[in-house]
This record gives sequence, C-alpha cells and structure tokens, in this order.
Amino acid sequence: MQPYLQKLVNKENLTRTEMKAVAELLFSESTSDSEIAAVLMGLSLKGETPEEIASLVEVLRRHALPFQRRLSGVMDNCGTGGDHSQSFNISSTSAFVIAAGGVRVAKHGNRSVSSKTGSADVLEALGISLDFSVAETEELLEENGIAFLFAPHVHPKLKQIMKVRKDLRIPTIFNLIGPLTNPVELETQLLGIYRRERLTMMAEVLNQLGRKRAIVVNGAGYMDEASLVGENHLVLMEQGSITEFTLTPEEVGLTRYPLEAIRGGDTKENVQILLDVLRGVKGPYFETVLLNSGLAFYAHGIATTIQEGIALARESIASGAALEKLEYLIAYSNKRKAG
Repeated sequence: MQPYLQKLVNKENLTRTEMKAVAELLFSESTSDSEIAAVLMGLSLKGETPEEIASLVEVLRRHALPFQRRLSGVMDNCGTGGDHSQSFNISSTSAFVIAAGGVRVAKHGNRSVSSKTGSADVLEALGISLDFSVAETEELLEENGIAFLFAPHVHPKLKQIMKVRKDLRIPTIFNLIGPLTNPVELETQLLGIYRRERLTMMAEVLNQLGRKRAIVVNGAGYMDEASLVGENHLVLMEQGSITEFTLTPEEVGLTRYPLEAIRGGDTKENVQILLDVLRGVKGPYFETVLLNSGLAFYAHGIATTIQEGIALARESIASGAALEKLEYLIAYSNKRKAG
C-alpha cells in the first residue's frame, strides 16, 4: 500500500491499474484499519477522479454476490443519500412506479443515511425480505420486474471498510459510490447526488461503467432526488455525450412545494406515505414521485420527454400496477418465510 499512499500524500492521481490494486488491498485481511483510513482520507483531500471512482466500483462489484444472468434493460434509481433533507423514501416509492411502467428495476438500498428511515427499514416493515439470494433476485427481476438489493447483504466483504468509515465520521469516496456498486448489470440509471459540483463527474463515471444512458440529478435544496422546491440541476449522459440542464416543477406541469411538505417521519409514517402514493393519494408526496419516476422513464429512454415520463408515471399508479408490484414482493417474501 505504501507507494500508493505516497502518491496520494503528494496529491497525485492514481491510474486505473493503481486504483484497482488499491481497491483489492482494501479487501485484504492483511490491510490495517489505519491504512484503509489513510487511503480514504488521501483520496478525499486530493479529490477523487472519475477513473479512480470507476476503478473502485469495478473491484467492489467483483467482490459482491455473483449475479450471472444478463437481463436486458435493467436500471437503478438509487441516490447517494447524505442530503439531510429528512425526506420520505422517494426513490423506493418511485421504483414500484417505474417497474409498473415496463422498466426492470434492480433497486440498490440500505438503512437510513439522510432520511429518518432508509429504504431497507421501510421494506422490512412492509414484510419484504432483505436477504434474497442471487437466484431469487434474478427470478424477481424477470417475473415481477423489480427486486431490492440490500447493500450489506450483496456486499458481504465490506464490513471492515464500513467500520473504518464509521470511525472516521466524515464523507469519503464511499459516500459517492453506493448507487454505482449495484452488482446487477445495469443498462441505464437515474442517480441522485447531494453534491452539485460532482454532477458532470458522476455522469463521466457512469459512462466509464458502461451505462448507455443515465441522468444525474441534484435537486433544489441540494437534495439527492429531484425536488418540487425549485430549480433542479441535471446532467443527461447518452452514449458518452453529456448535456447539462435545469428543471423546475412548473415546466412539467407540477406544483412547487416547500421542503417541509415532503419530509418523512419514522418507519411507520414512511410506510403509510409509500402506500398512499401507490394508492393514488394526491399531494406533494405524489407529485414528487411523479417527477422522479418521470425522470427515470426519460433516463431509460422509454419516454421521449420528461413530460411523457410523468404521464406514464401517472398511469402506472392510476392503473394499480405500481401497487401490484409491491404486493407481489410482499407475497413472495411471505411465501419464502413460510416455506
């Protein structure tokens, strides 16, 4: 590790080969906590490059649970977390809407990061298993068009690194890469980040990771989701070409709301919000999900405009199809537990 640490101390960027070697060492039992901390701090102080991020992600995915089947057209709509907005579970709720619109969603998630409850907390409260096997996850993706992947379950070798991150208590490269480490092969992605200055860089990373098309969004109020609060900043990446744009709720026929209107609560409250949205209860939660689902449909290419994507999201909910996706997952989990 010493030569790589020296380069980081000198604020020199690591090549792809060097970063992959460092990443492999991070997984080695012979690597000490202090060495792991030094790498994370060195990268953070220097500033991570797209090549370093992509190289780390590639190694992390190799050490994750081994998904074999290459299903076509799979996307993820996970955000990095860390925006401290205390919002409800926007991306998890939207995932069911996106799947009901005909897009396979492999939703990567975890416990709470910046919300009161994370996606895993809400799913668990709904009765959905968090430890699906590779075969079960692939079956759910094929049969139901949506599966949730609990990060600690699909990345079992990250325990030592997670311990060091908790000890450091500062943002590191791992606060950026969570949504990128999905072990399922993704074709498209809607990625939310709370750091606006990283929009273009993260789009470049997604291109290096082989996404055909993706949108990176930093919401109004620096949320890691598209927001009804005001002007959202976005980057569209398509076949390596990057386009920056902004979007307000009014531009796509939605209502502007203050941040307080989309705040979540404890697990029980967030479960109720999710169910209300999927049952079509109108209001700021509903419109927030329409906006984020519409962006996902546009990112995937199933909608040619964001407005068209929002219309598709409305239909996904109004038809009851989004709620059916949730009910299928609950029934599948119950059958699994009973068997």
